[in-house]
Amino acid sequence: MRKQMMGPRFTLLIAALLWSQTSPSSAGNILVYPLDGSHWVNMDIVLRELHQRGHELTVVRSSTSWYISENASYYKSLTVQVTESHYLEEPELMAKFLLRNIDIQRGKGSFLQFVAIQQELITLLKENNRISCEMLRIILENKALVKKLRDAKYDLILTDPGFGGGVVLGSYLCLPMVFNVRWITHTEGHFAIAPSPLSYIPPVGSKLTDQMSFTDRLKSLLHYCISVYIDHAITRPAYQRIISEFIDPEANIVSLIQGADLWLMRIDFVFEFPRPTMPNVVYIGGFQCKPSKPLPDYLEMFMQSSGEHGVIIMSLGTLLGNMGPELSEIFASAFARLPQKVIWRHTGPKPSTLGNNTLILDWFPQNDLLGHPKTKVFITHGGTNSIYEAIYHGVPMLGIPLIFDQFDNVVRLKAKGIAEVLEVTELDVDALTRSLKNILDDQQPYRRNMRRMSEIHRDTPLKPMDSAIFWLEYIMRHKGAAHLRTESYRMPWYAYHNVDVLALLFAVFAGAVMLFSLTCRLLFKILKTKRKLKRQ
Repeated sequence: MRKQMMGPRFTLLIAALLWSQTSPSSAGNILVYPLDGSHWVNMDIVLRELHQRGHELTVVRSSTSWYISENASYYKSLTVQVTESHYLEEPELMAKFLLRNIDIQRGKGSFLQFVAIQQELITLLKENNRISCEMLRIILENKALVKKLRDAKYDLILTDPGFGGGVVLGSYLCLPMVFNVRWITHTEGHFAIAPSPLSYIPPVGSKLTDQMSFTDRLKSLLHYCISVYIDHAITRPAYQRIISEFIDPEANIVSLIQGADLWLMRIDFVFEFPRPTMPNVVYIGGFQCKPSKPLPDYLEMFMQSSGEHGVIIMSLGTLLGNMGPELSEIFASAFARLPQKVIWRHTGPKPSTLGNNTLILDWFPQNDLLGHPKTKVFITHGGTNSIYEAIYHGVPMLGIPLIFDQFDNVVRLKAKGIAEVLEVTELDVDALTRSLKNILDDQQPYRRNMRRMSEIHRDTPLKPMDSAIFWLEYIMRHKGAAHLRTESYRMPWYAYHNVDVLALLFAVFAGAVMLFSLTCRLLFKILKTKRKLKRQ
């Protein structure tokens, strides 16, 4: 009896001792420099988990920020007073940019359309990097603020390198740097640190798979050259004056990015094409995914009312709730033709052709709906967060890409056999209806492929979020991870590509050939002379 009483008490005592030993000592002090918009959604999930595990967080935000709250229970905010806001910080500006891109896709020939879209992208990047640099300069020129940041003795800086502000600040403060990343200032993150052969690794915007024809490889090279142009003509010049003034005139924004200790890469190779990587890259694709919760009563009743046909879920992201009357009527008409029920995130006027089977909402719990057994298809714009939620819950997709990486994302979905894809320019009632019926048809492979992909995605020794937290704490314990980081980025380009070695070998070979040629000519001349003498 006494042993039985001692058991639970002893267990509780050990647990209390372990908690007292690990919790305070392992708690870190983290500086966070996030991006706004959808990038903040990803960062916010990581921050909430870090807070739950006892870490102290300080988030740098601009005074114009739309998404990043100044007052939060799980982090302290450091608000920088600025006069201008990023496109990412203004939903209305970003929505206008998106609609302008849709108009370009519909209204021009293929080459003119390509040029116009690249011009829009370059203009957007130039303006946003300019504003990012202005905020950065405000921070670095504020000596009291810099002293406050230094005195805080942060263990690391966690940032998103889509813009360079956090990268430059972390380098200036000499903090171990961790990226929550998929994109850097001018391209996809791997291109900055890992070998990236263009023959099978598609560059951003190319809409290619990893199986390329000769023409595809030409296209791959073209898109890579565009990213190089953006790097050298837009992003490097934008940050160079600040880097030269505050850090090192020999450094640039790309070399600072390459010097990061750890890359938490928001991809999973169940979705991404295989490619070379590096030891300091940790893959956390789907880290935001979680089991679904019970739906509100009105939504649960709607789902159950679909019977054997099930439900189609549609959301084209937070920026495009209102697609305009023309596109809205196309979707409404196509939905009305189907026996399935439809839940549609839509904020515009109610379409005149809306059927009784369609429920319009200005917001819905997307993860919980995707995890419901009645959900049959997910119509998405191809945003990364939405894609991984659908993969996690095993729901096949209809992809309708709109801007940025969404085109590349849906190419991967189609290549994996888990989605059909429609361009905005191809949208009409018949095409939309036909695609949805194909995905809903059990004779088609979409649902089988998606179930298999979902099983593979979930079959990991460590959950993506747990992996992210482990490596963040690893960086704090060891004050960085220089042993995982290649120093190749410090090499000049000619040394990295062995151009100097090849030049030397070529020179030696050429010298040997010339010496051999001269020797042969000399011998030939001597022999010729001897023959002449003999004849005489």
